[in-house]
Amino acid sequence: MTPERNNRLNEVLSKRQPSITVVLENVSDPHNISAVMRTCDAIGIQDIYVLNTSIAKHKKWGAKSSSSAAKWLTVHQFTDTQACFESLRKRYSKIYTTHLSSDAVDLYELDLTESVALVFGNEHSGVSEELISLADGNFIIPQVGIIKSLNISVACAVSLYEAFRQKRNAGHYDQPQITGEPLNQLKTEWGFLADD
Repeated sequence: MTPERNNRLNEVLSKRQPSITVVLENVSDPHNISAVMRTCDAIGIQDIYVLNTSIAKHKKWGAKSSSSAAKWLTVHQFTDTQACFESLRKRYSKIYTTHLSSDAVDLYELDLTESVALVFGNEHSGVSEELISLADGNFIIPQVGIIKSLNISVACAVSLYEAFRQKRNAGHYDQPQITGEPLNQLKTEWGFLADD
């Protein structure tokens, strides 16, 4: 790896945001997952969670739609909802699902500067009732059209760029958020030069 490449990766790592993640529940299309990964990388999310309780565990992602983003992300795959939520609760203080319900709040009312996991359900049936019951609340993306839904990768991008806006305004990108051993581990995984 060249020093220039090292510098570029250092710059990327200095903007990573460990206080936000995305959970994808039973999303069947690997291209949708890959498009979400690309957005996650773009706004500095390092860890994402893929929960498959009703479909087979994914073996690969759509390379064209991710532009190899998966290589730079830490993907946690689960086949058990409780195990996934136990892992999430250790790292994130709030878990919100995208779900149209009477108690759902507008995306723009959420405080996305706190430690938060955003859950997106599968392309046809959305987030499961089990997952909704375990979450801290539901949110919706405001829309005024006839069709009251968005493709999952688009919904995720809209939500994450609102998080990006809030976190940037709060100064979260002004100083590194990942330090110490977690940073060293990522540097090893990414192939940094030894003396960097």
